[in-house]
Amino acid sequence: MANKIKIQFPDGSKKSFDKGVKAIDIAKDISEGLARAVLAAEVNNKLVDMNTKIEENSIINFVKFNSKAGWDTFQHSAAHVLAQAILRLYPKAKLTIGPTIEEGFYYDIDMPPIKQEDLGKIEKEMQKVVDENLAVSRHVVSQKKALEMFKNNKYKVEMIKDLFSNKVTGTQKTKSSVVPKSEKITYYEQGEFKDLCRGPHVSNTGAIKSFKLLQTSSAYWRGDAKKESLQRIYGVAFPDKKELKKHLFMLQEAKKRDHNKLGRELEYFTTSEVVGKGLPLLMPKGAIVKRILQRFIEDEEEKRGYVPTITPVLTKSDLYKISGHLDHYRESMFVFETNGEEMCLRPMTCPHQFMIYKFKKRSYRELPIRYSEVSELFRNETSGELHGLIRVRQFTLSDAHIICRPDQLEKEFEDVLHLVEYVMDCLGIKEQVWYRFSKGDLSKPDKYIDNPKAWKQSEATLKKIIDKLGVKYVEEEDEAAFYGPKLDVQMKNVYGKEDTLFTIQIDFALPEKFDMTYTDEKSNSVRPMIIHRASIGCLERTMALLIEHYAGKMPLWVSPIQARILTVSEKFTKYGQEVKDKMRAAGLRVELDDRTESIGKKIRDAQLEKINYMLVVGEREVKDKTVTARNFFNKVLGAKKVDSFIKDLVKEVDEKRIPKE
Repeated sequence: MANKIKIQFPDGSKKSFDKGVKAIDIAKDISEGLARAVLAAEVNNKLVDMNTKIEENSIINFVKFNSKAGWDTFQHSAAHVLAQAILRLYPKAKLTIGPTIEEGFYYDIDMPPIKQEDLGKIEKEMQKVVDENLAVSRHVVSQKKALEMFKNNKYKVEMIKDLFSNKVTGTQKTKSSVVPKSEKITYYEQGEFKDLCRGPHVSNTGAIKSFKLLQTSSAYWRGDAKKESLQRIYGVAFPDKKELKKHLFMLQEAKKRDHNKLGRELEYFTTSEVVGKGLPLLMPKGAIVKRILQRFIEDEEEKRGYVPTITPVLTKSDLYKISGHLDHYRESMFVFETNGEEMCLRPMTCPHQFMIYKFKKRSYRELPIRYSEVSELFRNETSGELHGLIRVRQFTLSDAHIICRPDQLEKEFEDVLHLVEYVMDCLGIKEQVWYRFSKGDLSKPDKYIDNPKAWKQSEATLKKIIDKLGVKYVEEEDEAAFYGPKLDVQMKNVYGKEDTLFTIQIDFALPEKFDMTYTDEKSNSVRPMIIHRASIGCLERTMALLIEHYAGKMPLWVSPIQARILTVSEKFTKYGQEVKDKMRAAGLRVELDDRTESIGKKIRDAQLEKINYMLVVGEREVKDKTVTARNFFNKVLGAKKVDSFIKDLVKEVDEKRIPKE
């Protein structure tokens, strides 16, 4: 039995195999169908290739395409097919990194600019690689050997050196990017192609049955604008053509709701190369929606005991040296020198509000203090990350910091969660979001404050609170703030990319860094606890996700134009103006369309602009003091008395009703 090992399956059953058996042979032993369907295997919780030999008793779980691990394995294998095709077509190209993303994969390459029309040629070469059905094999080598193999690619050489110094490579700071010094380097080979990679990958290129290159863009090496400009090619792959066709159809439908397209068409925002990337210009409609969201949250927070602050967008870097932002966050900040001083555009408001707290001594009787500020913030996002209103370099955050006693922490956290849930109810997005318990990764001391005991305690505290509240959540490592764990509210955009909408954070570090104290009932000086939170999130991002979620047909209370009065002819303009004045006096946002166009064209134009209500006025309406109404779902509501209809709309706004077809 010395040459036998026991393999345990997910259902708990076990079976003996020869020592050194490959994962693929275990799958074949179960069924040939399973062997054809699996892409990789988890052996004792470690993801491996199907050709991996198993030398000891193990627990195995097979990975298929419909799992996250399966998706990542398949997409990354497709990225290698793309890279191989590129080198065949452009031998002087230099590969950098090609990670998996939620939408598929991309590869950043140092090469001449690629145009959209070039993608077809690249796809044909990729198909040749697939048709060759090249075996994919994993190899382990020393640093010296790896440097020799990739000596003609300065990017790979830099990555190899960094891997042995525990530095993070590429723009995606994932756990798989870091290799301990003691490990050797792995690379994958298929035909003449070799690339650095930890894997796993599919067993042969023929498994990549169906793929599509989607778009190209530019990116900087390691996200640094001072470094080389690269060509980024995006793609997606599937095991069969039907699934790819279905996915591409979904993408076409998603484009119709994409806020980056729809938001411009509806004139919510625009951009200008002269102004700069990541700096959208809100047009009147967008400005109105942003103002509505801001007023809503400011009023709601005032009801819940928050007090406002107004702090400067510009500060000396000394403030962020105290907080630790310069140590952990500098690359994402705008830092510059003027008049001999180093200054920053603020990336967050917390240090400013902490200085307000420190203005005078505090008693336990004063706590909790809830400082709130809808603040303009600045983040130096890389050009590859910028996207419409979702990823920008200047944005407006509903920021707040609750400074409280330890015995108040749980209740304050619960109250914040209730506020966030109320906001989601009002916006009509509660069913589209989920919670993420975001934890730190202390193997990255450059990213997180190095205090393992405090991290363990604060994560346990947060978990205890959210478990007690019955919150359903997923846990993710390496997603915390640098100073503490978070409960994030996550939502996907139309393309399936996940973004954080709102966040609630527990901070164990900054009270000490800022020497924040209060006097307790025994006259002792005590550190307070701090909750950081964003109740309605970044207003620009929230607006973007609302545009996508409602396909531009916004709830009446947040809609920039709630109604448009349409005159049948010029002679009814006076009555139309009277109706408009009445509605505006009631606080409604109304326009009058008295153009000399047909009523049919006016209705079509209003529908294209996603106006909630179209109110036709003609001879009969003037006589009866009515309007003939229809909504943006093209449902004709018929004749309505003006005063009665105004009351109905005001009630719909006050109740923040969500539109239903």
